[in-house]
Amino acid sequence: MGIDGDASGPPRRQFGEEGGRLSYGGYLRLPELLDQQQPQSQAPDELLFITIHQVYELWFKLLLHELEGAREAMFAGELWKARHLFKRVHAVERVLIEQVEVLETMTPQDFMEFRAKLAPASGFQSVQFRELEFLSGLRDERYLGSFRHASDEELARLRRRLAEPTLWDAYLTALSRRGLPVSDEEIMTSLLAVARNRGSYDDLWQLAEDLLTHDETAALWRMRHVQMVERQIGTKSGTGGSTGAPYLRGRARLHYFPLLWELRAWL
Repeated sequence: MGIDGDASGPPRRQFGEEGGRLSYGGYLRLPELLDQQQPQSQAPDELLFITIHQVYELWFKLLLHELEGAREAMFAGELWKARHLFKRVHAVERVLIEQVEVLETMTPQDFMEFRAKLAPASGFQSVQFRELEFLSGLRDERYLGSFRHASDEELARLRRRLAEPTLWDAYLTALSRRGLPVSDEEIMTSLLAVARNRGSYDDLWQLAEDLLTHDETAALWRMRHVQMVERQIGTKSGTGGSTGAPYLRGRARLHYFPLLWELRAWL
């Protein structure tokens, strides 16, 4: 019997245009999505500015999803799965870096046409970006004070990120599962054992490299971002009240996994 109940012939196709159950625009909720770009001025380039930053937030959402999956895979001992998810994370992060070039097609003069409309809004207030940093290991409760306009739900998410295990915690669990000590006093010895005995620990070494690539690409994005800010506004203060480019440049030197960088000096 066909799936439509007709026993006299082959089942009718129930997908795409023939099925008529779901459209491309309906599945992606395009009317709602394309209604979210609401410029606050008549400046032509404000649409570009809004679009770029909304796309960033969509990528941040995907990164959080994939990094959570990688963390849980490490806790479960499924290192192959964690590595697969990190490969996707790295690809997305490279897109984030390249995306800055699109924003740089906007001249400083074009930006100044609507920049005053942004204050006190600032990328500093991106809840998802801060979630990514907390999940990756840069946990600092002081940042909660920067989210005075955040909703209760957003603040709850940030507090949850501060309390939950990081990617590094998950990697330490993976080391421990293989009998390697992970106390503060012994962790470097364990990392050296992994690095020097690839025959026994290559999966752990490769996973550490995945963590380091995540760290490196995030740092490259921060540096690319600060260069873009300097190109647009020079040394002006940020719309959110920060020192602007000098603040961002200071954060470009931060590391999610400092021990993996320190390890190089011991090899």
